[in-house]
Amino acid sequence: MTKIGLLPRIGIAIVLGIVLGLSVPDWVTRIFVTFNGLFGNFLSFIIPLLIVALITPAISELGAGAGKWLGITAAIAYGSTLFGGMMAFAVCMALFPRMLRPGSFDEIANPEEALLTPFFTVEMPPMFGVMTALVLSFVIGIGLTLIKGHILRGAFVDLRSIIEKVIAGVIIPLLPLYILGIFMNMTAVGQVWDVVTTFLGVILLVFALTVLMLLIQYSVAGALARRNPITALRTMLPAYATALGTSSSAATIPVTLRQTIAMGVRKPVASFVIPLCATIHLAGSTIKIVSFSLAVMFLSGSEINVPVFIGFIFMLGITMVAAPGVPGGAIMTAAGLLTSMLGFTEPQVGLMIATYIAIDSFGTATNVTGDGAIAMAVDRLAGHDLDEKELDAEGRTHAV
Repeated sequence: MTKIGLLPRIGIAIVLGIVLGLSVPDWVTRIFVTFNGLFGNFLSFIIPLLIVALITPAISELGAGAGKWLGITAAIAYGSTLFGGMMAFAVCMALFPRMLRPGSFDEIANPEEALLTPFFTVEMPPMFGVMTALVLSFVIGIGLTLIKGHILRGAFVDLRSIIEKVIAGVIIPLLPLYILGIFMNMTAVGQVWDVVTTFLGVILLVFALTVLMLLIQYSVAGALARRNPITALRTMLPAYATALGTSSSAATIPVTLRQTIAMGVRKPVASFVIPLCATIHLAGSTIKIVSFSLAVMFLSGSEINVPVFIGFIFMLGITMVAAPGVPGGAIMTAAGLLTSMLGFTEPQVGLMIATYIAIDSFGTATNVTGDGAIAMAVDRLAGHDLDEKELDAEGRTHAV
């Protein structure tokens, strides 16, 4: 299997997971679910370290302009997320009156509650949370650009080398097996597919919107960076496929980073932008939340106040920054806004969570693939601020 590319291995894992989920006994599926629990806990432990190890030295390598590029990257990510939400709102408001009939809906249980459980778990609590890791990375990384010392900078470069070996030797090889277990579990319980068929028309529309979003992102980034957007998008397909299987932006960081560098983005820029955007750029998730919240409101016969809903999109873009990059993290973070701003009842929030988690992977895949477009744009914009000789030396010494 190691001679097969990552993208084919992920495809094989998805198909095999569905086939085995339909045919093997539950106890066999639970063996894979147990592995997933262990691997998932390991990911939860390593992700904050990964963020610190990648972002901190990357910021120090960006030099004195690191603070400026942090602000520019965050602004681009927020603008992309906001654009995705507004586009989804406009399209859904135009099409939903013809697609959906106002009326009551049956409460659908959360699919996560129906999934098979592991035989045992081993807790691996992270040393600190994702947001703490981001803040710590910014503080130390920007601080390293202001001092002349090399000891602490060298320590973080060594930490980056260790994390890169963990990524290459452990995380990426085991990701297909992790995806296999996810699809076995989803197929075995069957309830996820019930949710999918209930909202099939909305799901197809959301998928079309996410594809359109990626085409727009890469067209803009490609024009800015003077690169072929289709070629760049094709290079990012392994990251898209990995996110389809993991439903986690954070778990997909290693693959996203690798493919972004393969796309031609310089390593310090990619190491800075990709882990950062995995937390703050959720354009695909915002498209899904906006679309499904509108669908729930149409189906329940609720009145849609356009100014209030536009305010909801602006707040959603800000709230998404705090969303953890784990499966279902975005909808859990947005649940408070659904209740406070849109007046969702508990059954409506439950329906939103159920539907969102059932197809969580499509939004996540859009998020991480769009991160590559942002990295390509930042790489082009930051070109004049970076010391090419220093970056080339660092790239040769610490190549992935």
